[in-house]
Amino acid sequence: MEKCNRYWVVGGEYRDTRFEELCDGTSELFGPYASYETARARWQAAAEATRCNAHMRYTIAREG
Repeated sequence: MEKCNRYWVVGGEYRDTRFEELCDGTSELFGPYASYETARARWQAAAEATRCNAHMRYTIAREG
């Protein structure tokens, strides 16, 4: 049986630059994406759109 991987882009605005706690109501979830490359393109777009806010952070998570 072939293993299916799906990728998600998750993140939002954190309370401080320790990136341990998200601010209420700021969490974002994009996906699922069938390929890492597609998820990376979405991650890059989200990161670039919020680069002036040092408290924003996004990551790519793999499911499967």
